Amino acid sequence: MNLLVFGHGYSAAAFTSAAREHFSQIAVTVRTPDKAQRLAGQGFDAHVFDGLSGVSDALAVAIGGADAILVSVPPGEAGDPVLAAAAAAIAAAPALGWVGYLSTVGVYGDHGGAWVDEDTPCRPVSRRSVQRVAAEEAWARLGAEAGRRVHIFRLSGIYGPGRNALENLRAGTARRIDKPGQVFNRIHVADIAGALMASLRRPDAEGGVYNVTDDEPAPPQDVVAHAAALLGVPPPPLVPFEQAELSPMGRSFYGENKRVSNRRIKERLGFTLRYPTYREGLAACLDGLAP
Repeated sequence: MNLLVFGHGYSAAAFTSAAREHFSQIAVTVRTPDKAQRLAGQGFDAHVFDGLSGVSDALAVAIGGADAILVSVPPGEAGDPVLAAAAAAIAAAPALGWVGYLSTVGVYGDHGGAWVDEDTPCRPVSRRSVQRVAAEEAWARLGAEAGRRVHIFRLSGIYGPGRNALENLRAGTARRIDKPGQVFNRIHVADIAGALMASLRRPDAEGGVYNVTDDEPAPPQDVVAHAAALLGVPPPPLVPFEQAELSPMGRSFYGENKRVSNRRIKERLGFTLRYPTYREGLAACLDGLAP
């Protein structure tokens, strides 16, 4: 079987690492020739795709030979760049049996801390989440029109090796912002890879939507405090939200408050989280830190 990944970033790289033994060939796209050359040296069939210049002949061959395609490229003002460049080729790929699209739980918007699941109507707040909803709908249409099983994975806040509260503390950038009642949802990157593999093994007949998130939505300041305890350092002081100096994007994250259910990936895909809460996930990240 052949896998093609559009956008070989942090989450997609964790997936290809987990999936290498399951595919005879893995093709990936990146934005620059330097990255493509580096990945080719690691055994990938690497292609340059910047979302602007179309699909090369070599990438068109990879699309046509793919049994599974994962899309990890964000939409922009003009829509989804992968669909704009390659929708017809993807629809016509003869062996394609699985398409995965990485989206975000941001599509749900703000629910005042209440629980949401995949049946909750999307009511995005930020412009980037509005674009995600449009991209989800476009991929679902392609699946329906072309008879392809498109699976949409709504990811919560991603952390893992090299990208976590422990690293932020070590870098001196961690903050504890206190907004009463605020929780965030998160997922370890290894569990993203695991959920995608579970879907490949047990694909829905007509595709589906899945929340990929851990078991415990939690206040962000509690996560930082736990990371500090693991490192044996004092936690940063609490800063009231009203006094916090945040970028417009950072402030927009605090404008959405919800608890995201992961029941469907467990019941429908039979998936068991390796890191069910941030405690197990941060402990694993600590083990991986350089001395």
